[in-house]
Amino acid sequence: MKKNNKQELSYFRLKLRSYMSEHHPERLHDTEFITTRADMVLTAYCDAVAQGFSHLEAESIASEVLYQGLHFSKYDTLVSVLENEFERELPAPLPDMLAPILLSNKAVQATFDKFGLTDILASDEQYDRLYTELTGTIVLLTKSNNLPTVRLTEEASPKAL
Repeated sequence: MKKNNKQELSYFRLKLRSYMSEHHPERLHDTEFITTRADMVLTAYCDAVAQGFSHLEAESIASEVLYQGLHFSKYDTLVSVLENEFERELPAPLPDMLAPILLSNKAVQATFDKFGLTDILASDEQYDRLYTELTGTIVLLTKSNNLPTVRLTEEASPKAL
């Protein structure tokens, strides 16, 4: 029981969970990853302090370990595509609500799987290709599944006439 309390009260664990809830909600239930990463970060912080770094410097070093491999976010990318390319059809807050559903879609996952998802992908020319392919995939999913959008609903409404 003490171990559970220790994990729940871990500063780095809470910081990681908070970050993941905002940027990687699909991985939030990966407790093994979260626990392992939080332990690594705590070790990095303690090692930095033991080597004479100030607490601010140690926190900076720990943050590098904390966010390693988590800078690129499938969730954020999908929300960005939905907000930018489907703004009229899917106004806020629909992109935030639809992104987790799309993350579990096989066609969307297959699109992400074509690319090396690294921390630097967002600054790479491959990101534009991924963005374009995700947009196309979402259009195809919407059309092939006859999914309603706000524009389609407005066009079908008597008020639109």
